[in-house]
Amino acid sequence: MDIYHLHQGTAPLLVSLPHDGSALPDPIAARLTASARRTPDTDWHVSRLYDFARELGASILVPRYSRYVVDLNRPPDDTSLYPGQNTTGLCPVVQFSGEPVYLEGAQPDPAEIAARVDTYWRPYHDTLDAELQRIRGEHGRAVLWEGHSIRGTLPFLFDGALPELNLGTAAGASCTPALQQRLADVLAAQSEHTHVVNGRFKGGYITRHYGDPEIGVEAVQLEIAQHAYMDEVSFEYLPEKAAKLQRVIRALLEAALA
Repeated sequence: MDIYHLHQGTAPLLVSLPHDGSALPDPIAARLTASARRTPDTDWHVSRLYDFARELGASILVPRYSRYVVDLNRPPDDTSLYPGQNTTGLCPVVQFSGEPVYLEGAQPDPAEIAARVDTYWRPYHDTLDAELQRIRGEHGRAVLWEGHSIRGTLPFLFDGALPELNLGTAAGASCTPALQQRLADVLAAQSEHTHVVNGRFKGGYITRHYGDPEIGVEAVQLEIAQHAYMDEVSFEYLPEKAAKLQRVIRALLEAALA
């Protein structure tokens, strides 16, 4: 089963896009509400946004299936990443809007969730881990870049409007201080996009789990407010806005490789 695509690059950089997928297996789709079948909580177009990273020699890992099947950026035991705050789980039953994902009585039970972890979650993570090990073996270091996007205003998840660029390093634990500073300097040097470091989005499971600066693996998450490059209502990609944003992302990735 084709559940992800890995492009292997030549640089010490792996771009992981765990919420880019939007496909739904038919048996699951049949149990979703009409609004959820649109998979509105997809990180729309991030693989297109990051496609230029191939030019930098980056490896890129992209899943096929929606986070509604299983959320690749949640721990397999579904421990909350943001205790005390609204969030969505390993197999989400609530949309970012607060609406239900499933028709009444159609939510997955623990056995189905475990099966989804085995079928969809573990292969992605096995590949991600193996690629990080390959990169570190070749270069002596690896940078894992977690590319994400989300609607800029979501009252169910956060108050007010989200800054356009949200850099997360697990509050400094997932990368070296030097790397965080280089990235913060890039953000400070541009004026096109509002930004924050370790704000509401500090990094999900992948950033926190794989980032280990002591062994030469640094992990960073960039959460982008979608209106910076697309229409949040129609999900249409806006090439002119995206091109401006890509210049900033390129500078960030170049700083990560420095």
